[in-house]
Amino acid sequence: MARFVMEFERPLVELEEKLADLKKIDLAAMPDLAAEITDLENEVERLRQTMYQALSPWEKVQVSRHPERPKTPDYLEQLFTDVVELRGDRAFGDDEAIVTALATLGDRRVMVIGHRKGRTTKENVKRNFGSPHPEGFRKAERAMRLAAKFRLPVVTFLDTAGAAPGLEDEERGQAWAIANCLATLSALPVPVVVVAIGEGGSGGALAIGFGDRLIMLENAYYSVISPEMCAVILYKDAARAAESAAALSLTAQDLLGLGIADEIVAEPLGGAHRDAEAVVAAAGERIAAALAELGGLDAAALVERRYERLRAIGEFVEATGT
Repeated sequence: MARFVMEFERPLVELEEKLADLKKIDLAAMPDLAAEITDLENEVERLRQTMYQALSPWEKVQVSRHPERPKTPDYLEQLFTDVVELRGDRAFGDDEAIVTALATLGDRRVMVIGHRKGRTTKENVKRNFGSPHPEGFRKAERAMRLAAKFRLPVVTFLDTAGAAPGLEDEERGQAWAIANCLATLSALPVPVVVVAIGEGGSGGALAIGFGDRLIMLENAYYSVISPEMCAVILYKDAARAAESAAALSLTAQDLLGLGIADEIVAEPLGGAHRDAEAVVAAAGERIAAALAELGGLDAAALVERRYERLRAIGEFVEATGT
């Protein structure tokens, strides 16, 4: 399978390919080539360090969308045992873009809710590229209510460009489905830990993305709107997405500074797909720690803290008129 290359990576990839070609040459026949290979190895490493340690917001968005990045099913498979998937919204159908499941993390039974993208084009079409329909959000809400009923903590995984925007979605009550998820989340009497693992676009992410703790992977983003849609609305030009991304304060580092995110899980240079197993394991440790900390709070305290958490976001000034 051909390697997927992000646009900003091309200079590095070209050097890596040149280096690979040089290493195929028999050095016994061309001994002077060894020094050139060493110099090129140093140049590749220098470029790799400078490129990935200073990614722009738009480049981070691209990394968050990398097709080989670990997705919700990977977290379910590696971190959880005794997984029992719950399907359907009991009203319309089962939306493959959202997965809900009873599962065990360590010795703790939890409810898992997450966006589900595919690995192949066929899977992505089936799952609408991780953009949920109203029935997906209703399925998520059903899982939230079950978690409340059985006093199970909720763990959600965010990875969507946004909710499905089609006419049929509006006809089936997309806005109400998202709003009902938010209302249910805000009043849940159990701990809610949110993990941003990739994209976190608009109401599609927010519907399952509000809780007691927000853990973000280093190259994940979380925003009121995707950069492309923001550019279309503001500039009538999707090509200005990089400009929009810089203005949206959507990176994990931005959100940590704003007090919206609580902690960041580091990724290897180049993104989580470079060492997916280690990144998933590190996220699992942070989830377990958050659940252990929140588990000591009673229902009333959880809901009150969640309310105060929301009220603390942003700043406002009361204007006094004459």
